[in-house]
Amino acid sequence: MDIILETKNINKEFHDPITIPVLKDITFQIQRGEFVSLTGKSGCGKSTLLYILSTMDTDYTGELWIDKINMANKKENELAKIRNEKIGFVFQFHYLLNEFNVLKNVMLPGLKLNKLRYEEIEYKAIEKLKILGIENEALKMPNQLSGGQKQRVAIARSLINDPLIIMGDEPTGNLDKKNSNIVFDVFRELSSVLKQTLLIVTHDPEFASNCDRIIEMEDGRIIKN
Repeated sequence: MDIILETKNINKEFHDPITIPVLKDITFQIQRGEFVSLTGKSGCGKSTLLYILSTMDTDYTGELWIDKINMANKKENELAKIRNEKIGFVFQFHYLLNEFNVLKNVMLPGLKLNKLRYEEIEYKAIEKLKILGIENEALKMPNQLSGGQKQRVAIARSLINDPLIIMGDEPTGNLDKKNSNIVFDVFRELSSVLKQTLLIVTHDPEFASNCDRIIEMEDGRIIKN
């Protein structure tokens, strides 16, 4: 059993000005190749949890293990390296940079990681665009693309460093039904064909029901895992 991500008794509180518990005793595991959705009503804590799982928020108690490494007591530059190497991100808004074409947008995390030569990163970026069926858009600017195409470019970008896990925060939340289905099918293919591990926050019950597994939250707790 190859566990990619594991949490043990994670708790988080907000202090503003009184103390409010936000996450309570969060414990679960995600295995390699699993396609998992994280669901729950608005305000249940799922986005807060995703920030912790992505190592962006370190103000919590309990344990977070990524690739069998404990994230506790790591310096910000160490966490930034883990984020860039091991985690791919897809958000509700694509966050493409309008001054760069599609290909360069996909390359950016690879250039930042700085492990491969420019030409190798460019080659990999084209390969990722091919997987997503948008290699023909490589030299277009983001403002020339549809919403669904932009989100596919964002997914290609999340794949550029061959991450252990892709984390999505409502990646279909801004899309119509047709484009939501396209994005879901892309995720499904990444999971089944490439054995990519995915953890996707969604409020779309149809999206969640088609994943391998649903982690459901309510009032800061996991009620179904």
